[in-house]
Amino acid sequence: MSQDPSCIFCKIVEGKIPSKKVYEDDEVLAFHDIHPWAPVHFLLIPKQHIVSMAHVDASHAPLLGKLMSLVPQLAQQEGCRPYPEGGFRLVTNTGADGGQEVPHLHFHVIGGPRPWLKG
Repeated sequence: MSQDPSCIFCKIVEGKIPSKKVYEDDEVLAFHDIHPWAPVHFLLIPKQHIVSMAHVDASHAPLLGKLMSLVPQLAQQEGCRPYPEGGFRLVTNTGADGGQEVPHLHFHVIGGPRPWLKG
């Protein structure tokens, strides 16, 4: 599994930087955002260093499928109300114009009672 020693998320994966974990297995890590926008706000990342969605190819399809299938389960586990009355927002920023701040593929899962700080 590739890692970037200068990447903050790779350091979190390696345990060099602490995080409040939501979920972890051999391929995936989910942890609470340090600056939450809503009552529920966590990040879901592959442990493998993939820079952004612009760097995803067909070989990543099983990993992305796994990530996406975890979202509803983890969102509800962390406090999002069930669909359709509840729900959540799933956001991934890609590149400078997309607002990506950390060059490691990550998905923001955001939800909970409104109003939220942002969005």
